[in-house]
Amino acid sequence: MNKLLCMLELQQQLNDSTNGKGWEKGITKHGKKINWRRCIYMESAEMIDSFGWKHWKSIEQETDYENLQIEIVDVWHFVLSLLLEFTHTSGAETIEALAERMSKTPEYQKLSTDMPLSFGNDDLLMTKIENVMRLSLIPISPEMIGALIEEFFELAYLGALNATQLYRLYVGKNILNQFRQDHGYKEGHYIKIWDGQEDNAVMKQAWENNPEMTPDELYAALKASYPA
Repeated sequence: MNKLLCMLELQQQLNDSTNGKGWEKGITKHGKKINWRRCIYMESAEMIDSFGWKHWKSIEQETDYENLQIEIVDVWHFVLSLLLEFTHTSGAETIEALAERMSKTPEYQKLSTDMPLSFGNDDLLMTKIENVMRLSLIPISPEMIGALIEEFFELAYLGALNATQLYRLYVGKNILNQFRQDHGYKEGHYIKIWDGQEDNAVMKQAWENNPEMTPDELYAALKASYPA
């Protein structure tokens, strides 16, 4: 539960910093409308490109499982944001209660293992991704939120992400997103390819080199590598 609560709190901080206080009302500090459901299905569509699903092009393409995991975590940012928005606007429960409820779902319990997980069948993975997309297209409700949480955790399980890996990759991407914002991402002059590698890959490699890093240390490592 602590991992889930930490991720919710980090997402709240990132959204407060990026979008301004009160973003839960659906408007950024710059007056731009926020649609987390659209973010989820658009990012999920990008996830499907991790597979060689096209029968007319690049038919020998192999599944990029490393990118798939990064895309799953990207979607998780938007799912967390939707959960935070719904929790705030509905007043149904606190963030702490939400984290506890999620931790008790059978789907999350499957992730709570120290054993490495295996990737699921590609067709089943794509079905789960499309289920997440389908749910994000329907009006928000307690039932939709509950189903979305379950489907996402099932997707993480099939994507070979246990709770610790999901947490570590999420924290890494959260710090990277903050780093991007601090270095001109919104203004359009952020550099995303660092010495031939996408920044996502640089972040993941930094975690793998030093899994005991604090978030602040990860930020410092990214700053040291950034080709400014």
